[in-house]
Amino acid sequence: MTSERVEEEGCPPDGLPEGAERSAPELVVITGMSGAGRSQAIHTFEDLGYFCIDNLPPAFIRQLVDLTRLPGSRVRRIAVVCDVRAKEFFEELVGELRHLEEVGVPFHLLYLEADDDTLVRRFKETRRRHPLCAEGDSVVDGIAHEREALAEIRTRADLIIDTSRLKPGELRNAIRERFFIGSLATSLAVTVVSFGFKYGLPTDADIVMDVRFLPNPYYLADLRPRTGLEEPVRRYVLEREQTAEFLEKWFDLLGTLAPSYLMEGKTHLIVALGCTGGMHRSVALAEETARFLGQLGFRVAVSHRDIAKDREQR
Repeated sequence: MTSERVEEEGCPPDGLPEGAERSAPELVVITGMSGAGRSQAIHTFEDLGYFCIDNLPPAFIRQLVDLTRLPGSRVRRIAVVCDVRAKEFFEELVGELRHLEEVGVPFHLLYLEADDDTLVRRFKETRRRHPLCAEGDSVVDGIAHEREALAEIRTRADLIIDTSRLKPGELRNAIRERFFIGSLATSLAVTVVSFGFKYGLPTDADIVMDVRFLPNPYYLADLRPRTGLEEPVRRYVLEREQTAEFLEKWFDLLGTLAPSYLMEGKTHLIVALGCTGGMHRSVALAEETARFLGQLGFRVAVSHRDIAKDREQR
């Protein structure tokens, strides 16, 4: 049996008091040259918690924003790709962006480009047809048509990234540095797991901490049947000078490592704390660890993998 929960922020499911109007979500519109990395960009936003749609006709942007304002909606960040694959619908993009400005919906316009030689090489490597190549046109012709079609949109972009010399990982880093520094709460999800070493290590853990060096409540008859979620066990574990010293250093370490994982592109971090049976010490300390990471602004879930196994075996 596994006990699992998510740290809440003391608000209704949709985050608003009853009757309040939802604000517009954070919106990023991605556009630019075919072959310049739009797919890589949308995957980066998706990994970082955005609701993403590729190749969205511009006319649907305002409808998508309106849907996020409906009661119960949990979508607060949207990234969409609008490009020339939409053919004649793409011509509506400038007008749609103007409408968003008029009604006060904030957005970012991310424009990706690359030089002609790089784009030609990428199309040859993928053997794909350029979307603006008419019958008899070359890839170079298609690129020229696309640059002309995108000229006005490019002037409106608040971020232009030239991907000619960028590897996919470098493009992801460039996007994260522009959009996600300082937004840890919605960019990195953390799961804190308690477990018992006698039942094996969590196979998917990124960080594992062994807390068996602390005195074990199991050897006290009145605490043995209780868990680290109960106050008597919590006090026994947490009110020790040894534990306080450990938590101070443990939190310093996590405060350094967690943001670094984010900047390296990780979107889900699993932190595991283990004691002998996974019922007492690791449970209490996993709760404290989750509380600390929540205070730093991370989205935190807590899972007590083995909390009931010792009890079930007795």
